[in-house]
Amino acid sequence: MNTAKEKPVALPRLLIVDDDPASLRLLNAILEGVAKIHFATSGEEALRQVARHEPDLILLDVDMPGLGGHATCAALKADPASAELPVIFVTSCADTASETQALALGAVDFIHKPVNAPVVLARVKTQLALKQKSDQLRRLTMMDALTGIANRRAFDDSLHLEWQRVLRHGEPLSLLMIDIDYFKRYNDAHGHPVGDTCLRQVAMAIADMAKRAGDLAARYGGEEFAVILPHTGLQDARTIAERMCACVRELAMVHGDSPVAPHVTISVGVASMTTAGDAERLAEAGSEPDSATGSSTSCMLIGPARAAPETLLGLADQALYMAKHQGRDRVAMQSGKLDPGWSPTAIAAAATMILLP
Repeated sequence: MNTAKEKPVALPRLLIVDDDPASLRLLNAILEGVAKIHFATSGEEALRQVARHEPDLILLDVDMPGLGGHATCAALKADPASAELPVIFVTSCADTASETQALALGAVDFIHKPVNAPVVLARVKTQLALKQKSDQLRRLTMMDALTGIANRRAFDDSLHLEWQRVLRHGEPLSLLMIDIDYFKRYNDAHGHPVGDTCLRQVAMAIADMAKRAGDLAARYGGEEFAVILPHTGLQDARTIAERMCACVRELAMVHGDSPVAPHVTISVGVASMTTAGDAERLAEAGSEPDSATGSSTSCMLIGPARAAPETLLGLADQALYMAKHQGRDRVAMQSGKLDPGWSPTAIAAAATMILLP
């Protein structure tokens, strides 16, 4: 008999937006236990909550002072980070024009006031079930079949979303580019089936070090991996990268043809887009050698800057090149200050001059 306790299923997140306390209490009573319910009493507050903690479904009142329901929905749909969130309008308007406008703005349904409890419950459950199925399908299409972590498509989507958050909120964003050292030699020495096992184990080691909310570890291609670290400055990203190197060493996977070590190792390039305040502090630190991983350099991009996320990707790739050039099995970074007013072309050119020896 299996006596192991099953892990409790996490409830979906529901955000109810209404400026009427009585309506909030009523909807809470109807939907209690169906979802983890959060409240906002204005459109402005709703947008702030969505940016911090993405809900699975939003119930949105139409008539509110300040930013009304229609304007709030339009703002949500205009933001790539929240554009796919399902919104149900809650409205006292029952005319065709109002319902058509709601659907045109991207709402998935609407509920008329005064609300009918069974109708509210049924419609919310339907939309939450659809969201769950959509999320499951999305996870499958965004997963690398061999390693079980995110694939290149998921990485590209996530990097663009996080870049937009940086431009809006000025939070630091770091990126790691990771390569298994001499992996072709590993395949030649041990065979491709063993090579596949190596890829899976390294992927899991990397993913175990990137488990915070918002972190994303992905297989970038072949034996190369990438890790997105939102809200993470340069030095914290460096620490995470060094832990990843140590974790892969601890796997002790024998590498029969590596000039670096008798076991599998990785090289990591670190780049960070950070706020000007952090930049001044980090610039003072310079490029100090690291006792655990050998020579260490750092690369950062001051922002927000008028540049595409590919700029940050290019910087991390350049840092990875430095790690390999310096002997592999290490984290490579290099400090540099870039003018946030420069064009993407100028930033890329300056990055090359800063990073190359």
